[in-house]
Order: sequence, then structure tokens, then C-alpha cells
Amino acid sequence: MPVPDLFREGLARGWKTYNGSHLQEDLTLEADVAIIGSGAGGGTSAEILSAAGYKVLLIEEGPLKTSDDFKMLEDQAYASLYQEGIGRMSKDGAITILQGRAVGGTTLINWTSSFRTPEPTLEHWAKEHDVKGHSPAEMAPWFAKMEQRLGVAPWIMPPNANNDVIRIGCEKLGYSWHVIPRNVRGCWNLGYCGMGCPTNAKQSMMVTTIPATLEKGGELLYLARAERLQIKGDQVESLLCLAMDERCVAPTGRTIKVKARHYVLAGGGINSPALLLRSDAADPHKRLGKRTFLHLVNFSAGQFDQVINPFYGAPQSIYSDHFQWQDGATGKMSYKLEVPPLQPALAATLLGGFGPQSALNMQQLPHTHAMLALLRDGFHPDSSGGSVELRGDGSPVLDYQVSDYAWDGVRRAFHSMAEIQFAGGARAVMPMHSDARYVKTLAEARTLIDGLNLALYRTRLGSAHVMGGCAMGEDPKTAVADSLGRHHQLANLSIHDGSLFPTSIGANPQLSVYGLTAQLATALAERLKSG
Repeated sequence: MPVPDLFREGLARGWKTYNGSHLQEDLTLEADVAIIGSGAGGGTSAEILSAAGYKVLLIEEGPLKTSDDFKMLEDQAYASLYQEGIGRMSKDGAITILQGRAVGGTTLINWTSSFRTPEPTLEHWAKEHDVKGHSPAEMAPWFAKMEQRLGVAPWIMPPNANNDVIRIGCEKLGYSWHVIPRNVRGCWNLGYCGMGCPTNAKQSMMVTTIPATLEKGGELLYLARAERLQIKGDQVESLLCLAMDERCVAPTGRTIKVKARHYVLAGGGINSPALLLRSDAADPHKRLGKRTFLHLVNFSAGQFDQVINPFYGAPQSIYSDHFQWQDGATGKMSYKLEVPPLQPALAATLLGGFGPQSALNMQQLPHTHAMLALLRDGFHPDSSGGSVELRGDGSPVLDYQVSDYAWDGVRRAFHSMAEIQFAGGARAVMPMHSDARYVKTLAEARTLIDGLNLALYRTRLGSAHVMGGCAMGEDPKTAVADSLGRHHQLANLSIHDGSLFPTSIGANPQLSVYGLTAQLATALAERLKSG
């Protein structure tokens, strides 16, 4: 029985949307609140503000794709649903950065892992970054509200073999492990979450908050790139958007002018600072785009006698924080351990090799396991993150230097992953590094890892989590926005996304964004009543 496409049913009922690629002439739109970005921050804010009675306009650079469009095919999904056609990288090209770019943002293509912001992170922000009102106790009800809204709960199905390696290995070694909470309802356990959910089980913004907003009379503008805020004094007067072609590659020449009482910026850790930079927004203390953090990720592959089939089943269901807080928040670079799913194209990229070696790797894919370390950056003086810059054409790029402090974390993570993989039953393990090969014992792996030249382009590095760049804090000298997301210099602009984070967080960030922006949007709705 086919799954109903709930979004298309809503469109047929008369939801108000504008497709930038179809515009025959320039357009002017008006709203109480214009929200730039339709991911975790934008979608959550839109639902809360529209429920409070405000006319909301959601603006998305990417295309509108719904469950009927999701065919579980990597070539289609990566080209249409990801920033820069999955080609977004750090400025030097050494780190691949996976972010969504479609209605629903990264919530459309993430792997569903949903963690509350770790308590040591929230405590560190209050102590070191002058953040107020976001203690663990103050955030708990907001996380609970969004967990209920989005069906977040520990995954009740048995883990797939790829995830189970962490459980088995950690149990043998006496390391802690836990089940991952996932934002799903009625999940079919297909494993292709990164290509858009064809069954509407993933509770992305696409099937939750955006439909709720449109039902309340909110409007959606897509294939429209937010180019520039028109600023006069301490007020945003309007927003200029460029209509994009159907592939979201080039502007069509049409423009959309948006006029609103209040503007909410929710484009994420690269695009939000970039829009403010393009707009020449006031930045007296040069904080904009600075301290932009990745959860830098390195990987380890394992070969097993049994079939792993790492492309099927919930992509992430087991994790270990055993190494995460061993030295407190500010000690040596630490990491969370998870697994990535290995669909063929992603696997071929990660496993590397050319010609016969690549063919052999892919032939062994059903018996291959991968683990990743999610490195927690920004808590130590030696990890100051990167900075968002504009290229000559105004497009953003993240200049992210990997510090010696981070490389030390990468090497220790390689050791931890190899240890757990062998304990979990691997017959061979390979750190994902150009100079590495599969080795058959932990002793060989330790020698290999200690001898690796950990350098850019040799070490396979990626990230799906961009945070910071518009840091929140009460002191305008060190922060772009205050603890309620209000821009320090622009009275009618708020920021509601992960760019507010003063550091990385040490966990997959979607629930952190949901909880924080639910809190901020609720406060904004109250302020707009009296303003």
C-alpha cells in the first residue's frame, strides 16, 4: 500500500507556497515575521509563531521535495538535497561538510539521532561565555516539549549489525554505551534516512512544523536565496531574495522583496553569518562568523566474517560517550563514538582507493563496518574553531584550521575505534587514512596509528554539524546575539539556529536546536505582543 504524500495533499488543499524558479516577474511579500531557513531552527520557530497568531513567511534557498520524490538513490538525493550538491567543503578542501538544502533543511536528510545538549556544555556556556537562561534545569522542559512534538525516544528495535559492533566491543572492554533516541514514528527501519524518508516516518520539519505553519495560514517561499538584508539604523527594513532555477544552481534574474515586522535568521552555522556579512550588518567587535565550530569527524573501517550490510537498518542506534567527558569540559580533545551508514557512494568515498583496490573494497562492503568519532571542539583555548568568509561572488566558505590539539584527538580516536572494533569481532581494521591499510591485530593497529602522518588530505575528515558563527552571550564584545537570540545591534532581527552556540556541543545537534529555538520563539511571540 503506497504511503500518502501528506505535504502534496496539503498543497492540493490550498497551502500558500511560492516557487522562485517559476516567477515570471519580481515579487514583493509581506508578513509579521519572515524566517530565513526552514530547518530545525526555522521550522520550530515558524510553528510557534504562527500558532501565536502571527503571519509567518518561511524562506528556503533549496527546492521543495516531498516523500514521493525520495527514491533512496544517492545520486538524486545528494545532488538535490544537500548544500552545494554535497560538495560543500572547508576553504582548503580538506573537510567535507554535509548540510541540507531543501524545505526542511538538514532535518530532511539527517540520520535521526536526537540528543539533549549535554549538561557540561550548558554549564560551560554559562560559566565561560556569559550565557543566561539556558541551564540544564531551564532547558529540560523545552527539550521535553520538542521530544514529545517530534516522537523522540530511544530506538526500540534491535540495532543493526553496524551499530551492534559498538555495543559488543564496549561491553567486552567495560566501556559505557547507550541506545540513541531517534525522532521517528512508525519507522520502517530502511536505513536510507540520508536520502529523505520515503515513508514520512522521520519527524523532520517537512512533516511536522512546516505543515502546521501552512495550516495556520503561514506561507512558504522556496528556491529563493536570501541575498541581503536592507538595513537602516538599528532596523532591518526588508530582505532581498534572488529567485533560483529549478536545480538551485543559478539565479533566474527575478527578485523577491520581503517586508516584515520582525526577521528570524535560521540558515545555520555557515549561511546565517554569511547573510549578515553580505548585508554589512553592524559588527563593531568583529565577532560575526568567528568561532564557527565543526564536530570534526574521523573514521575507522573494520572487516568482519559475518555479514554487516551497513546500508540497511536505522543508521545510528548505539553510541558511546565513554571518552567524552573523561577530562571534564576543558581537558584534551574528546569525542563521542557512533557509526555512519555505508550506502555505496558514501562507502566508496570513505574507503578510498583506486581501480582494483576500490573494486575490492566495494566487493567487501557487505562485511564492512565503519565507526566515527565526533570530536568536541571549542572548549579549550587551543580550539578556537574557524571563520566564515565570503568568496568573490558572495557565497560563503568556512576557513577551518585543524589545530595540533585537534590532531591529538584524532589520533586517540583512531586508537579507541580500533580497540572497540577488534573487541566487537573485527578480523581486520583500517583507520581511514591514505597511508593506512587493513591490519589483523590490535597491536599492529596501534603501531600503524602511532606512525601515521596526521595531515590534511591524508586523513579523511568530514562533518555534518556546523555550530557557532553568531555566538550568543550577554556581552556584545564577545557575542553577536544575546541569550534570547536577539541581535545585539539590530532591534528587529533574531537568530534561531545552531550558529548561536558558543562552542560545539559534543552531540548531534538537532534536538539542541529544537529545544533552544522553541524557548527563544516562545519568548519572541510574547515580545511581539507588547512591541
